Amino acid sequence: MYEGLKQKKELWDLYTKEEEYNPFIPDKHERFRYYLSRHRNIFEPQVSKFFIENGCKVSYPENKKFAVCLTHDIDVLYLPKLTSIFESYKSFLKGQIITSLNQFKPLINKKYNPWWNIKKIIEIEERYNAKSSFYFLTLEKNEIDFNFTIDELEPEITYIYDNGCEVGLHGGFGEYNNADKIVEKRKRLEKILGKKVVGYRNHYIKFKTPDTWEILSKAGFLYDTTFGYADCVGFRNGMCHPFKPYNLKTEKEIDILEIPLVIMDCTLFEYMHLEIDEAWKTIKMLIDTVERYYGVITILWHNTYMIDKKYELYEKILSYCVKRNAWLTTCHNVAKWWKDQPNFIH
Repeated sequence: MYEGLKQKKELWDLYTKEEEYNPFIPDKHERFRYYLSRHRNIFEPQVSKFFIENGCKVSYPENKKFAVCLTHDIDVLYLPKLTSIFESYKSFLKGQIITSLNQFKPLINKKYNPWWNIKKIIEIEERYNAKSSFYFLTLEKNEIDFNFTIDELEPEITYIYDNGCEVGLHGGFGEYNNADKIVEKRKRLEKILGKKVVGYRNHYIKFKTPDTWEILSKAGFLYDTTFGYADCVGFRNGMCHPFKPYNLKTEKEIDILEIPLVIMDCTLFEYMHLEIDEAWKTIKMLIDTVERYYGVITILWHNTYMIDKKYELYEKILSYCVKRNAWLTTCHNVAKWWKDQPNFIH
């Protein structure tokens, strides 16, 4: 199927992200942004469409029509005081009184922490027979964005695993291009989990094509799920299915599965500046598109977004996906299942 795709130069360039090999102006986090891309039809998975229309087949457990990878990056568990005051004040100015009070509560009651909610997330998902993947930073106090030690989360990590969900590594600020650091951070997490960690996503969605894939492959990860834009939801390389990346420099397939990131909460609200209703319309459109091509849609919803209307929106996503007969599961489950789809892409 590669040969057929290569005959369609525009699709081949999109699939391999040829434009990201060339020098470009990175953003402050060294990322390639959507606004730099010459491929503008980001809401249509053009490459996946090509594969499906050319005879590629895919199936899911229990005759589900498509899959939803539910994921949560655990970046922050403790709300800084100044942040709490600022966010509470912003909500108050918007007339969101209940939200404002909730954001102020941690300052007067240290036992109240709406972000320490991993068990709550799992309980919500269980109502929809769903499982999810949690990606943890394993930072030390002198590192950028340090907020908690991984050791203090051993009960939560055990709870995640015991309830059939997945624990993966969330690479730190500079890990996406440093194999030694990635391996070191994974060992910290494996020590707490007591099992091998096979899944990865990098902090800030930092990613360099194709170098990050090569580094993660050499580090022994089964899959990555970083590959999406920070500034726009959609299909970064036209794929709404997992795929083995192709390195244009070596002209070889890279031995790692990419489960592309399609929707991130802060992309919707902080980069695209959508209101709740607009965000839902966009999410629904992307879910319907993935269903149409029997694909996999990966959704990232941080623990810090599991409050108020954004929590309600997440539950609305779960409800809608169940109605559409989706398989709501972990990235690891999808990666294992994908091994039995030999006719797709290859």
